[in-house]
Amino acid sequence: MIHSLLLAGLFMASGTVFSQNLKKVSYKDGAQKLNGLVTSNAEKKLPGVLILPAWMGIDDEAKAAALGLEKQGYIAFIADIYGEGNIPTDYASAGKTAGYYKQNFESYQKRISLALDELKKSGANPAKIAIIGYCFGGSGALEAARANMPVVGVVSIHGGLGKDKARENGPLSAKILVEHPADDESVTAEDYSNLVKEMNAGNADWQIITYSHSKHTFTNPKSPDYNALMAKRAWDHTLMFLKEILK
Repeated sequence: MIHSLLLAGLFMASGTVFSQNLKKVSYKDGAQKLNGLVTSNAEKKLPGVLILPAWMGIDDEAKAAALGLEKQGYIAFIADIYGEGNIPTDYASAGKTAGYYKQNFESYQKRISLALDELKKSGANPAKIAIIGYCFGGSGALEAARANMPVVGVVSIHGGLGKDKARENGPLSAKILVEHPADDESVTAEDYSNLVKEMNAGNADWQIITYSHSKHTFTNPKSPDYNALMAKRAWDHTLMFLKEILK
């Protein structure tokens, strides 16, 4: 339970811990300013992990993950998908904004790719980069795999698994880990089945781990869905996967 206690402690602490250890990085998509965050070990030529946050934008869960990954010897960069001035203030606006990027997946993929470039500029070894994402960000991790971005692997943590049926399946070069809560009502059996078919059609190296007694946001200590035991297991599985593919 050590990680769960650490993560919960970070969430209850003030923003000082995050602000002292994560540096703001501004970049652009055309005229739109984006504000990501990078760990303090930037420029050290280490393996890199791009973190895609949940639907409210950069949050404490993403920041805690970045600090945890830094302790494991990775440069972590948290992507800003929405951009300055567009951060949701409530669930309704988050659903609308995230929904736009889910529908316009190429725009989502572009924002992910721009953040990936910033991770590389921060010193991450370009041959040893992975992407992890939570919730909406978990959907983004799968979109990165579908776009065959130059990453070794992706981790989708309670992400949306479905895609538009009109989109064709293609080759998938990244290794894929899906961490799926068993009681996630936002993912249908058809979504799950179609993702398995898609990964097999793409000849991917994939695995799905399903966590019992877990609802959608089971890894977030601030969520009523939080399951400390399963959150710890999911984190351990993430670290195991990253160690295998990046070190």
